Amino acid sequence: MSGEPINNNKIKPSVLDFNDIAAMSPKLAAHPRLVKWLLHALSVDKVNDIHSRNCSHLGADFTTAMLKDLDVRLRVDNSKVLDNLPDGPFITVSNHPFGAIDGITLIHLIGTRRPKYKVMVNMVLNHISAMRPSFIAVDAMQSDDPKKKAVSMQGIREVIKNIRDGQPVGFFPAGAMSKINWKLRLQDRQWQPTVMRLIQQLKVPVIPIFFNGTNSWWFNILGVVCWQARTLRLPAEIFRKAHKEVHISIGDPISVEEQMAHNGSLEELTAFLREKTYSLRCK
Repeated sequence: MSGEPINNNKIKPSVLDFNDIAAMSPKLAAHPRLVKWLLHALSVDKVNDIHSRNCSHLGADFTTAMLKDLDVRLRVDNSKVLDNLPDGPFITVSNHPFGAIDGITLIHLIGTRRPKYKVMVNMVLNHISAMRPSFIAVDAMQSDDPKKKAVSMQGIREVIKNIRDGQPVGFFPAGAMSKINWKLRLQDRQWQPTVMRLIQQLKVPVIPIFFNGTNSWWFNILGVVCWQARTLRLPAEIFRKAHKEVHISIGDPISVEEQMAHNGSLEELTAFLREKTYSLRCK
């Protein structure tokens, strides 16, 4: 951690404000009171407040300050891995049950030890400007919009450059939050071939990290009914984690040699790394 304050003029104190909402939905531009109510009802005003209080620091420093502000305690299994991270490039792969706290926690755990660690995220999270130094933004929805495609291609190039420069990179290979399966168990969607192909090609150690727990059942039910409604609920879920414990299980690094032994096809490697990650789940 650098602990070095950053000029606030370089970042935006709020995450989402009236102007952002009006740009996303021009019809709401004529209804500032309604937008203000929505920002409050969806707890976005709380997100803006905690971001503005802690955005004098960036990246991993910001995540550390935010976790402290929320009084989120971490319980880490196999924490010795964090004390013995590889010196060169490596990749982390993680499940994605929370959609926010898992990303914040991941950057805190790895980024405070390897400050140039970056995590691939979707462009929505890029609104959290204090965390941008730790982000590689892509279009998780694989949009046909040429501008969004360009962002994703730039993100892939940045991943490759980071690894070639000897720096670590993190992936949530599902590219989206976990959903309830037919057994009513929270599980990632299919791990994305684009991400897995990158891992296959980069040939560096992989560290699996599993986040135990879930958001509220109401949140997860919304995910089955309407993913847009679930997304709107996400800020409120962040504050449900306040004054609580987040339980993370970390696996031993998987060497390139071990990966190659399960690299008969992209599907085989994907199944192997996913199983390694989910095997860390507390029963």
